[in-house]
Amino acid sequence: MSHAKLLVVAAVLVALVATPRATAAQRDSARQAAPVLSAPSAVLVDARDGRVLYSRAADERRPIASTTKLMTALISIERLPLRRRLRAGTYHAAAAESQIDLQPGERLSVADLLRAVMLASANDAATTLARGAGGSLRAFVGKMNRKARVLGLSETHYANPVGLDQPGNYSSARDLATLARVVLREPFIAETAATPRARLLTGAHARIVVNRNDLVGRIPWIVGVKTGHTAQAGYVLVGAGERKGARLVSAVLGTPSQAARDDDTLALMRYGFAQYRRIAPLRPGRAVARAKVAYFGDRKVAIEPARRVPVTVRRGERVRTRIEVPGELHGPLAAGAEVGHATVFVDGRGVRSVPLVTASAVPRAGTPRKLAHWISRPPALILIAIAAIVVAELRRRRIAGADAARRRRRKAARLD
Repeated sequence: MSHAKLLVVAAVLVALVATPRATAAQRDSARQAAPVLSAPSAVLVDARDGRVLYSRAADERRPIASTTKLMTALISIERLPLRRRLRAGTYHAAAAESQIDLQPGERLSVADLLRAVMLASANDAATTLARGAGGSLRAFVGKMNRKARVLGLSETHYANPVGLDQPGNYSSARDLATLARVVLREPFIAETAATPRARLLTGAHARIVVNRNDLVGRIPWIVGVKTGHTAQAGYVLVGAGERKGARLVSAVLGTPSQAARDDDTLALMRYGFAQYRRIAPLRPGRAVARAKVAYFGDRKVAIEPARRVPVTVRRGERVRTRIEVPGELHGPLAAGAEVGHATVFVDGRGVRSVPLVTASAVPRAGTPRKLAHWISRPPALILIAIAAIVVAELRRRRIAGADAARRRRRKAARLD
């Protein structure tokens, strides 16, 4: 790459999404196209930045059933090594409670207990984790509420680590979506939530646990997160989906049935993903700049991206690129030589970068061409002109001096 000063082409507008800035008519159309839900409370957000794409009574406090376990899983994975084994205590489950029938004294790894919590929603596994991470259930619930305050979950409070109906155990659709975004940053939990079933190998015997979120496995792009159901909460689902390079998180609370819960979640996801597009503002073979070839006059070489750069954009977002390339290239450089880089911005956020390369070879300039190039430059021409004037003046003075010397010699000869 040349040592010439880099030329930065900033804020080059590459593309606008099909509907760059929604007009009033477009906003009205979007509202009319919003999904019809049975859930009294729901929200849909972009997992990347938290942008709310749909909401209905999203800040209403409601019982949340086993989606409580999202916080149980988060605190457990933050405080306990996955390989550590915890001893199960005695758990007195009601007839309708979900559990994996842990026996008192049975030892399971934290990883297997988390799988049991996230997939089978096992209350005995959740209480085992709570005691292991908090020392006691009461202490662990205190940690849950402190974590909720740290995360800014203003409509959330916990009374137990499993989600049983109890005064003081509630959250909102918005808070659940915010919590899910945090939980999904934990690779193990994210991987587990996207698994249809898992085999637990620790404990007294092997167990198979099945994901209660049956959308996982049935819908390829659904990747989580957690179901819940109690008499007071109704059917609850915190969902996550990945399509077109985007990840969305939804929450539906209080639906009347499992089918309604699933239908609402899918309706929200499809509504949300319709607002995204996948575009490629930078592609090989499409020049983004041209640089002069040193010593070759006006000759230039095209500069292009080294590879295709796809980005996901939401309706209304602006896409631009910043190109940084040399103003001049010195050969020899082969075609495909890296000479700069480009950054793609989506609504001001730098999201992707790519090297910029020469589209063709840059030739080397020999000494004669460099000399000819130097001579042809205006400063050189001025110096040559000055030198010519100086030489002419010196010659004139030399001739004048010689003439004066001859006159002096002739005059001296006459006097003799």
